Amino acid sequence: MTLRQPTADARAEFLAGLRDITPLTFGVAVYGLAFGLMAGQIGMGGAQTGAMGLLVFAGAAQIVAVERLASHAGPALAIAAGCALNLRILLMTASVRAEFAGRPWWQVALGVHLTSDENWALMHATRRSRPVGYWYLVGGGISLIVMWVLVTGLAAEFSGLLPDPSALGLGFAFTAAFIAIARNLWRGRGDLLPWMASACLAAALGLFAPIDPSWALIAGGLAGAAVAGVRGCD
Repeated sequence: MTLRQPTADARAEFLAGLRDITPLTFGVAVYGLAFGLMAGQIGMGGAQTGAMGLLVFAGAAQIVAVERLASHAGPALAIAAGCALNLRILLMTASVRAEFAGRPWWQVALGVHLTSDENWALMHATRRSRPVGYWYLVGGGISLIVMWVLVTGLAAEFSGLLPDPSALGLGFAFTAAFIAIARNLWRGRGDLLPWMASACLAAALGLFAPIDPSWALIAGGLAGAAVAGVRGCD
């Protein structure tokens, strides 16, 4: 039987997660703005974009899904490409399974849904100096999801006020967002092999195979996840 933290301790840990992740939350707002503007430019409204963020809460997956919709690849390929890009979340949540053990199903579901690159990495980094756990992860996730939903929804809602989005360089917004996300995910040389496997296979298929680029992205995501799993990467 897993022991529960006292309510006061859980609240303090939750608030610490909210506080400590603040700099990363503002970083999420930057590429959330880019995503929201681009979502609005393909016809998504503020409420629709915000609801997508609330239900999916996966910046990279949302970006690639919307990009696929913008290129008329179809909803099935958009969903498949987003899911493939998000396979890393399976490995991330598996690495903190001890935090979920013995908890009610709703706490497990909440923790898994709120696990992202930023709060997962922050929890592991904070553990080097003090013990933190489930409620720290959730506190950080709440901060991130609130910022993400607000910024993306507002950006999509008001994207039509821009007189000429292309003149502002917003066509580069998706690329810039991916660069920001990739830089945040990089943890060192241990990530090199999975990243290379994913990038090389996706590039090879995209350039030389007669298939939609979405399938190349899906295959690359699966390859990277498989290599990371075999090597035991968290």
